[in-house]
Amino acid sequence: MIVVHQLENYFSEQKSVLTLGTYDGLHIGHQKIIKKLVKTARKNDLKAVVLTFFPHPRQVLQKDVELKLIDTLDEKIKGLEALGVDTLIIHPFSLEFSRLSALEFTREILVEKLNVGEIFMGYDHRFGRNRESNIEDLKALGDVYDFKVHEIPAQDIEAIAVSSTKIRRAIAAGDWTRVHKFLGRPFQLSGRVVTGEQLGRQINFPTANLEIEESYKLLPPKGVYWVRVHLAEQAFYGMMNIGTRPTLQATQQTIEIHLFDFDRDIYGSHLRVEVLKNIREEKAFDSMEALKAQLEADAIRCRKWAKEIES
Repeated sequence: MIVVHQLENYFSEQKSVLTLGTYDGLHIGHQKIIKKLVKTARKNDLKAVVLTFFPHPRQVLQKDVELKLIDTLDEKIKGLEALGVDTLIIHPFSLEFSRLSALEFTREILVEKLNVGEIFMGYDHRFGRNRESNIEDLKALGDVYDFKVHEIPAQDIEAIAVSSTKIRRAIAAGDWTRVHKFLGRPFQLSGRVVTGEQLGRQINFPTANLEIEESYKLLPPKGVYWVRVHLAEQAFYGMMNIGTRPTLQATQQTIEIHLFDFDRDIYGSHLRVEVLKNIREEKAFDSMEALKAQLEADAIRCRKWAKEIES
């Protein structure tokens, strides 16, 4: 997959099959659209192109600085590549861009810049300045500029009954069954292993401290989780704690991961962490010995779950 940053850097003489949107989380509804897009492109020997925006339009138009996203930009890129997209265009969303009229957007972006031959849009999609136009307007413009509009009908979208907003709420509530169902996969975190205080080694539970650079990334609530961790081409089960480590009277939030049956130096390595289940809430223990006993009990539960999956 080719990744292009900014529309100005994209050019293709070959016609494209296009869809556009923020696609945060790449949930099962998004996947359905992208799969149709790719299938149509392959059938007609066209390029499957996705136009997405960063930052999120809500962060620009509504100044919603508190909005956290399900996927980082890198996670979204990897997800779209896995679905077979040929070209991903990431365009910086701005107030100036939002003020393009529907006609200007169609002529200057869809036709002149993206060379669109076919486009996939949801039945309720609105576009142009102040969301002035709808799918019927786009079909009329398609007749003028010679491109085909594929309308994704209400029953296709509403039958799935999923949205990025619903997923964010489910993550905040710790409803991992619903999260997995909506995403069609476990929720994931990605980051680099950095040096910690190495206190876990003292109780035989060494941890990898995960640093997530993207401040906009949505994190699970504080607590202890069963996780599957991907390191290079290998996968390991383990436990993850997100919180302030109250037993140690710490105040800064950290993400610490203990991998089962693992004894390697992985400082500086990149980890992709899949959140599988919630084990318990984070709490303060009276002593390190009490903390160790709880971690041993947690590990027994997690190993049992892992064995059930592998069997």
